[in-house]
Amino acid sequence: MTNGKKREAAYGILFASPWLVGFSVFLIYPIVRSLYYSFCDYSVLKTPIFTGLDNYTKLFSDEVFWQSLGNTLYFAFISVPLGTLASLGLAMLLNSKVRGQAWYRTIFFLPSLIPAVPIAMLGLWLFNGEHGIINHLLRSMHVFDILGMKEPNWLGDPIFAKPVLVMMAIWAGGNAMVIYLAGLQEVPKQLYEASDLDGASPWQKTRNVTLPLLSPIILFNVIMAIIGSLQYFTQAYVMFPGGSPARSTYFYTMYLFDNAFTFQKMGYACAMGWILFLIILVLTLGAFKLSQSRVHYEGG
Repeated sequence: MTNGKKREAAYGILFASPWLVGFSVFLIYPIVRSLYYSFCDYSVLKTPIFTGLDNYTKLFSDEVFWQSLGNTLYFAFISVPLGTLASLGLAMLLNSKVRGQAWYRTIFFLPSLIPAVPIAMLGLWLFNGEHGIINHLLRSMHVFDILGMKEPNWLGDPIFAKPVLVMMAIWAGGNAMVIYLAGLQEVPKQLYEASDLDGASPWQKTRNVTLPLLSPIILFNVIMAIIGSLQYFTQAYVMFPGGSPARSTYFYTMYLFDNAFTFQKMGYACAMGWILFLIILVLTLGAFKLSQSRVHYEGG
């Protein structure tokens, strides 16, 4: 390597050094330390004591661990498919040439801009069993009388609590909708024109043109939704303190948080964090594997 090349490389490393230092100090080091702490009895205030696989073996016999994991997987397997269908369907509707198109796009995107805590407070107001606007509207339309049912206690009944969170997650899915909308606008118009000449129906055009060309974007959004749903925390933490009712909304990250900062069991929480990482890794790799023959990349 010539002196000029060495100088150029040195300048490159020098300019990148602030990022490299930050990446090492704030990401690599915490990841390595958390892996070590997952094998320790560590309460933050005391020196960690290496205990081997004790934290991991305790987790597998921990009833609350399994309940929180079950709640999280339930939420993920319901919210991801429904959220994908809702955001994709909205994007296709908003891609149509209609009057006031920009206003509709803004209205449906706005919920995704609201921070998680205000969304949770709004959910408490909407789904309040006695004074909430949802029950008020249904009552005014005599829905409960027609169905012959009592007014549901959305926030206090284990049957309705998780579906409420699913509905709120779908309502705030504007980010995925915008990504789908951008992808739809990149679909070549001549493909639709050729389909019209062949006499294709709207469903045939959607199935054979739109969805194949959108498949990489669908895969990306599905993977991001899986990761986000397995890390779901804020809305449930604000709306359902302690996972009430009956721990039906006690999600994995809530139990991890409580172990780390309430029970002072940081080693146990680190072990939970690494198990969550492995679950996300397996589901993500599974999504890639299942999509190999269904995702069509441009030029592929």
